[in-house]
Amino acid sequence: MSKLVNPHGGSELKPLLLTGAALAEEKKRAQNLPKVSISSREVGDLIMLGIGGFTPLAGFMTRADWEGVCDGMKMANGLFWPIPITLSTDKTTASSIKEGQDIALVDGESGEIMATMKVTEKYAIDKAHECMMVYKTADLEHPGVKMVMDQGEVNLAGPVKVLSQGGFPEKYGAQFMTPAQTREFFRSNGWSTVAAFQTRNPMHRSHEYLAKVAIETCDGVLIHSLLGKLKAGDIPAEVRTKAIGALLEKYFVKNTVLQSGYPLDMRYAGPREALLHALFRQNYGCSHLIVGRDHAGVGSYYGPFDAHKIFDEIPKDALETRALKIDWTFWCYQCGGMASARTCPHDEKDRLLLSGTKLRKMLSEDQEVPAEFSRPEVLAILRAYYAGLTEKVEVKLTGHSAR
Repeated sequence: MSKLVNPHGGSELKPLLLTGAALAEEKKRAQNLPKVSISSREVGDLIMLGIGGFTPLAGFMTRADWEGVCDGMKMANGLFWPIPITLSTDKTTASSIKEGQDIALVDGESGEIMATMKVTEKYAIDKAHECMMVYKTADLEHPGVKMVMDQGEVNLAGPVKVLSQGGFPEKYGAQFMTPAQTREFFRSNGWSTVAAFQTRNPMHRSHEYLAKVAIETCDGVLIHSLLGKLKAGDIPAEVRTKAIGALLEKYFVKNTVLQSGYPLDMRYAGPREALLHALFRQNYGCSHLIVGRDHAGVGSYYGPFDAHKIFDEIPKDALETRALKIDWTFWCYQCGGMASARTCPHDEKDRLLLSGTKLRKMLSEDQEVPAEFSRPEVLAILRAYYAGLTEKVEVKLTGHSAR
């Protein structure tokens, strides 16, 4: 029997999603509760609460939790947590809600009632302070900072009862798995050590190399794609998962990799988000998180290996899931294959540096992509996607079908 890491903060997952008669009853009750619209980021957080991905949280954080997480990465009860999980609304809506009151949380885009919540506290925060502590910048050009600065002025805290998974199971099928499901998969395959590979990009040769390094040392790897919202220009989840599937089918040994996805929006918080990625991967049953160059970063806000360093700065008992730190990786023409700065002795002129940003740029500009950069099966799927984008633009410009 495989022995997986414990869920964060205890020995059991704590999913907040109702089922059966309790779900039907709460959905009916929610229709008559005051409605509060929530953002895409909050919807993703709520679904993670529902499926147990944010175990052991019972709902959205209090002011004491918010302050403790921002300033010291721990909640009021001492539990390690690197990024605030909060819900906000505007002053007018907040003024109509009393503490102790039940409300219904509604997806601001779809209109679906996602959860009910008992409001235990209303509080204002210093948004700029949160940005400086979590993102290390208050620059509005940073997409995560803009997300915080655009949110409502008042935070609402309290426990939630989750009523929906937001359509993720229907849209992604078997590629959307809850922590309970991934843990069952790992156990049934006899995996005890599992490395999570976090991605918001299709996998190029460098990503493939990282996953295979992990397979050499662990029982298996979870390729875990972000299925929530990204910044403009990033490749949609359905295209990414198709490309990753093609790569796994042809270039990986069977039963060494599981591909799945999770429902969060990207925050681009760099080192702090790397810690959050490790925390919820612990809930999914992963003993390790692969942390490469500029993990969860954007632009030049973070150093290339700041996400490595932060794992050495937290208490040793903060997380059971450990960072599998891997240096800068590239194709070396002298070595004749993939290598890292720790294994390759050759000069930079012999190296082809790989990145998702560079690959997206080459594909969007219809440039030739070297064979050393990405597998042909992956490139075929990505080129078809970009060709479709071009056709849509042409249709929009001409007003008729592009031939």
